[in-house]
Amino acid sequence: MTVPNPRKLKPLAALMWVTCALCVLVSSAALALPTRAGFIADWLRSYPSREAPKATPQQRTFLTRLARAAKAEPQVRYDPSYTKLAYPNGDAPAGHGVCTDVVVRAYKAVGVDLQALVHEDMEAKFSAYPNLWSRTGPDANIDHRRVPNLLVFFGRRGALVPLTKDPADFLPGDVVAWDLGGGLTHVGVVSDESSGGRPLVIHHMSELGPTHEDVLFSWPLIGHARFVP
Repeated sequence: MTVPNPRKLKPLAALMWVTCALCVLVSSAALALPTRAGFIADWLRSYPSREAPKATPQQRTFLTRLARAAKAEPQVRYDPSYTKLAYPNGDAPAGHGVCTDVVVRAYKAVGVDLQALVHEDMEAKFSAYPNLWSRTGPDANIDHRRVPNLLVFFGRRGALVPLTKDPADFLPGDVVAWDLGGGLTHVGVVSDESSGGRPLVIHHMSELGPTHEDVLFSWPLIGHARFVP
């Protein structure tokens, strides 16, 4: 195919040719990016199946504190807006948050800064994380607030637990993630309370703010982490 020289075209024709060329380039770049659904499929294919080590009494104590911290989070409005945060120990604006902030704030309440931990790990091995947002490097304002990044971080720390449908396999303070369909992911913290033999989960997915519900098996699980630094 012969590529025309825009300088030899009439102004309007030249503008249309350049515009079309840019559209093709943008479309090609978009098609080259991995999709969220693709990430979930690849993630589940490589998910570890080995049995998780038993939690020690000290780890159980930490995890219980984490679960109670998640339950104590105040009501906040669901707001996925990109926000510039302080670093380290940054946090979304008071009264605002998304599902990942339930996890991040619970860890922060027990003295663990996931913002810094995720950022440092991404700086060390950025290529290990999914390129779903067309980024070329870490961003401490948002990386730890994205479910796929949290899953990869927990996996790199050896904190993943095999996916099962046995309620007994879930401890208070465990972090669980789901596939809501269409590549949409969600995350929550397992509670120290139960209903009908199933642990409740603290999660945030609507204007109702963080809720404490029997939703552990409401959607397909794609992650189960037990992260004790």
